[in-house]
Formats: sequence, C-alpha cells, structure tokens
Amino acid sequence: MIPRLIGHRAHLNHCVMMRRRPNSVIANTEYVEGDPDLSGDNEGRLGLKSSRFDLFSSSRRVFALCLMFRMVNSLLVQTYFNPDEHWQALEVAHRIVFGYGQLTWEWSKGIRSYLHPMVFVLMYKFMAFFRLDTPYFMLKAPRLLQSIFSSIGDLYLYKLSHRVFGKRVAQWTIFAQLTNWFMFFCFTRTLSNCLETVLTLMGLYYFPSFRESSKPSRFTSRTLGLALAALACAIRPTSAITWLYIGLLELLETHDRMAFVFLEVAPTGFVVLALTYLLDWWMYGYQTLVPLNFLKFNFLSSGGDYYGTHKWHWYLTQGFPVMLFTFLPFCIVGIFQSKRWKLFGLMAWVIGLYSLLGHKEFRFVLPVLPIALMFSGYSLATLEAGVGSNNKRKIPSKNDNNRTSKVWLAILFLLSTNLPMALYMSLVHQRGSEDVMYFLSKEGRDDKVRSVLFLTPCHATPYYSALHRNLPMRFLDCSPSDTGILDESDRFMLDPTGFISDLVKDWSIPSHIVLFDSQERQLKEFLNQHSFVEVKRFFHAHFKVDRDLQASIVVYALAQ
Repeated sequence: MIPRLIGHRAHLNHCVMMRRRPNSVIANTEYVEGDPDLSGDNEGRLGLKSSRFDLFSSSRRVFALCLMFRMVNSLLVQTYFNPDEHWQALEVAHRIVFGYGQLTWEWSKGIRSYLHPMVFVLMYKFMAFFRLDTPYFMLKAPRLLQSIFSSIGDLYLYKLSHRVFGKRVAQWTIFAQLTNWFMFFCFTRTLSNCLETVLTLMGLYYFPSFRESSKPSRFTSRTLGLALAALACAIRPTSAITWLYIGLLELLETHDRMAFVFLEVAPTGFVVLALTYLLDWWMYGYQTLVPLNFLKFNFLSSGGDYYGTHKWHWYLTQGFPVMLFTFLPFCIVGIFQSKRWKLFGLMAWVIGLYSLLGHKEFRFVLPVLPIALMFSGYSLATLEAGVGSNNKRKIPSKNDNNRTSKVWLAILFLLSTNLPMALYMSLVHQRGSEDVMYFLSKEGRDDKVRSVLFLTPCHATPYYSALHRNLPMRFLDCSPSDTGILDESDRFMLDPTGFISDLVKDWSIPSHIVLFDSQERQLKEFLNQHSFVEVKRFFHAHFKVDRDLQASIVVYALAQ
C-alpha cells in the first residue's frame, strides 16, 4: 500500500530527468517547473528495493487493488450511520421488486428521484432470480454492490491526481483515500451521496479545467464529463453546487463560450433531465419535476431545517475537520505547497455554499473530501521527495535518512489514528440497529415473528429491505408538519407510557416490540402487563449522539 514500495527501476529516473523540459507532459502528467520531482519514476527514497510487480503500472491494476480493498471494506461496515442509506434507496428498490416496502413522506411530495433506487432494483431482481435473497445476502449485497462503484471512484481519483500532479502524488493520494477513516466508514454505504461522489470524481477527470496545460488529451472528453455531471445532479440535485463552480471555470477558459453553453451543456443536460423526468413520471404515475420539488422544499422553504440546524461555521470548525481527521494538517500543507488554487477553490466553494444552509450533515460535503485527500497526498509526496534538497546526489546522506524517518513516522501516525477510528465506527458504534434487523429477519424466516412495533426514534433501523418478510410493522412517524404539531417520535419521547397506551387502542398488540434501553425502563410496567418478555438484547453504542445514551437495543416478544 505504501506508495514508495512500488515503482519502476531506478535507472528509469535518470533517463526521464534528462529528457524533462519545463512545462512538458510526461506520462500524460503536467510538470510545472519548480515543483519537486513527484512524477514517481524514481526509486529508493525510503531505502527499499523496487518491486518488479508494480501495482500502479496500469489502471486495471489500480482498480483491482481498490476493488479488493473496498469489498473487504464493505463487509466490515456493520453499523448504522444515516437513515437515507436504507430508507431512500434500498427500501424503495425492495418495494419495486418484491411488492412491499415503506415509502417515506418524501416520496409522497415528489422530492426524490427513482434514479438511484433503480441501481438496487437490478441487484434485487438478480438476487430474486437466483434465490439469493437470504437474510445474510440481503444485508451484505447492497454494500458489496456499492463497493464496486466506490472502487471506480478510487480509480478516477488516482487518474485525476496522476493527471494534475504526477504518479507519485497519485500513489500517495490512494494511500490517503483508502486509509482515511471517514472514507472507510462511509464510502461503501448505499447513500446517494456516495454515488454522487463517484460521478463527481469521474466528471472532474474528464474536464480540462484543472489541467495546467491546455494541450488536448485523447483521454479528455468534456462531453462525457458533462454527462457525468448531469447524472450526478439527477441523483443529487444539490450536486449542482459543485458543477456550477466547475462549469463557470470552463466557461471562462474555453475559446467558444456560446458553443460550450448551447452545443454542449444545454443538450447534455436536457437529455439527462428528460430521461430522468420520464423515469419519475413512469414510477410516480403522474408528471412531476423532482429537481424543482427538491429545490422548493430544501432551499425556498428550508424544509431540511426540520431535522435540525447547525451554526454557519459548523463545516469549517467541526464537520470537515472531523472527516479529514489527522489528514487535516497534511491537507493544509499540501494546499500551499501545490498552489493549485482552482482545486482549493472547488473545496472552498462547496463548503462555503453548504454553510449557508441551516441543515448540515457530514455526507453533504463528501464529494470534496477526496480533493482534500489529494492535497494530503501531495504533502506526503513532497515530504518523501525532500523539497529543496539536492536530488542529484546518488550517495545517501544524513538528510536522506532523516527524511525517510519522517515519512515512516507520518505513515505510522496516520495509520495509528485512522485505522482504530475506522474500525470502531464501522464495527462497534451504533451497530445494534442492523443487528436487530438481522435477528428479526432470521426469526421471520422461521415464522417466529407475526408483527413488529418499533418504539424507537423514526427510521432508527432498516425496515422491510432488511426484514424481507411481508409482515405488519409499525414505526413512529416523524413527517414534517405545517401546523407545528409534534410528530409521533417526539410525543413518544415526551411521554412513552401515555403514547403507547393510546397507540394500542387503535392497533392490535404486536408479537414483537423493539426499543432502546433508554425508554425500556419507562415501559417496564406496560411490557409486564401485556405479557412481553425480553428475547434478545444487542449492544448499540458507548456514547450518545443526539439523544440520551442508547446503549443497547432490546427485542421483546409476547410470552408463548
């Protein structure tokens, strides 16, 4: 994994250095005079022997490396992060394929497109045809599929950084991408933000805006970049924030601006928008323009604020620094060392505009996290190269040894901080939500479950897409209300006993009740009166997130 472990033989470096000219293109990489030697064709700076088998010798090998890593990554992600991962993608796809599933209030208002769920529709149809829809595969298959998309995103991040900075920086960028705790924790989840990030990285690679040289490349296709941008916006309308910046850059730098707007941007955007419109018309059963509905709800009426707001500086002081974690100082150094202000401007633009919105989440700025990690990769590569040192010396000096020690210390520091964080958040924190659904799925498969009542905050667990049994289920609703009336979830938290007593008057007693231990104590009397007994308890979390500590999640069943 460590970039210095791999590369070409040392004598190639001498040949390349002799042929290099200022502002020339080497291996499809722009070289800027005065930069450290980051092309990646020299060996031995870490004092290690070159490997004949270079994992970075072709895009195919880079993709294979990333794919293997992300597939293992997806299997290690066993915790609950955000309801949208299940409720806005898998639940919708499950309903389409198997005929049952719960649609949240967003679908009744037409602010979600069916484009993203359709990806998982194909997966579920495949699983159903080959009878692979077992509890285990229903839980693991979606993230395994996402791992394929994520590895494509990793590949294009490598290709983008290779094009902008050179091979050595590209290798260190992949190191940063694969070891950053938040990318490990989030990138293989079935959130639309993850697919948006993949499409953004692909689109950036095909746009010429971030290349230092204006020389055309056969690998560059602005039309393909525009198509990927339009697709990202169709999946996540807020992706337009990212692509507005890139589009303006391209508009300023292109020679024929009218042709760019009317012969490239407009036709490409129209085709993607029209196809998405037809898909949503077909699935909704009536004509609706999802991006417009999304804009009205989230921007014009601030509907997203219903789920909480943060101060304007949250992304700058908490959100993005937490995502970068110990890569933050390397990112800052890399920004100033590289002086690639257009890439930095993209990060600043996206974070700045999202900061204007009241409702903020980590995942919203996920598409620019790889850009920050690219700057971290640049910083690590310059540390390895030894900026300002005399690279022509062939005899290792004391400075070379000191530099090697610093690189290894940086690697050790980053791994020792990010790896524990990644594993804890992926394997431990808030795992009860998924464990309980896997348990109920197996019990349902054996006909031991007849109905389930979830007395948890709304959308605190996966639903039919994980249970995969068409059984009566009920959860506490938290749909936004125009009248200011408290939703079911809030009313339950205020008075659990009174709420559940009123609820069972209008609904038959379920065979199973799922709740967190923080409410269990208040409902003990009710559970005993109605002959419920504890059948399973799952660990959930060591510390609270946005409510009282929910240390465990408990399953109660009617006594036989």
